[in-house]
Amino acid sequence: MEITASALWINQTFESFDLAITAAVHKLYDLAGGFFTPFFEGVSFLGMGGICLILLSMILMFLRPTRRFGTAMLLGLAIGAIFTNLFLKVFIARPRPYADEQSLFHQFWLLVGQNVESDKSFPSGHTTAAFACMTPAFILGKPRIKIPALLFALLMGLARIYLCVHFPSDVLAGMVVGIIAGCLAVLIAAKLPRKWYTWDLQKKPVGKH
Repeated sequence: MEITASALWINQTFESFDLAITAAVHKLYDLAGGFFTPFFEGVSFLGMGGICLILLSMILMFLRPTRRFGTAMLLGLAIGAIFTNLFLKVFIARPRPYADEQSLFHQFWLLVGQNVESDKSFPSGHTTAAFACMTPAFILGKPRIKIPALLFALLMGLARIYLCVHFPSDVLAGMVVGIIAGCLAVLIAAKLPRKWYTWDLQKKPVGKH
């Protein structure tokens, strides 16, 4: 199996960290059998392709009371996707944890559903998307949505580790990229014309009589 120099460096640098965190998360399986597996598969599904997060952002963007952070959420998703999917995943090309059939990661993966992903591992695209989307919601949203937004993003990262489709270092990198993308999105959204945040989709133009 060929591996890029950057992927090899990441594997070696974070070897102990990745194994320790994955083993700790895997304790959830040991303690509850497969009870948590459907839950984490469901959380992971919400981040698949970013489709659910894009739809949520668009709905919030078209509702005037939530347009400001809905716009920033959609921008954050776009920025995060560009950095993660078009650059980092392509150039680093780190194999998935389960790719090495001799590793403990592969053994964990066999137990928790054997979910297969098609692209490369570093960083976690699901985690990037979750944090890129939820960071603007946390910064700009009302207090009652801040904790759910943060909790969802953290659960997404945890789900990817539990399912052994990402190393913890993939998830950590996804968190960093996602938070940066979300903060950049907030700054860009603040520069948009005021008219964007004040138009009313439901307001009908008055016709001439």
